[in-house]
Amino acid sequence: MDPSALNSPELQNFLNQEKQKAMVTEMIGKLTSTCWDKCITGTPGSKFSSSESSCLTYCAQRYMDMSLLIMKRLQQ
Repeated sequence: MDPSALNSPELQNFLNQEKQKAMVTEMIGKLTSTCWDKCITGTPGSKFSSSESSCLTYCAQRYMDMSLLIMKRLQQ
């Protein structure tokens, strides 16, 4: 492999995209685990109860808000 290819803009762009995909996947996994453990207390049925659904919605929103806040702070 040509050593100069390691510094190509195309490779750097690809690596950045893959890093972002990995971060999104990790965030979704953490969000799912955290909110599931918090909101689903019993054995789930064929659909969520209204309280479970509301809890999951609010939990996911808070998680995303905090994640964005943390990312913005780290970028500063």
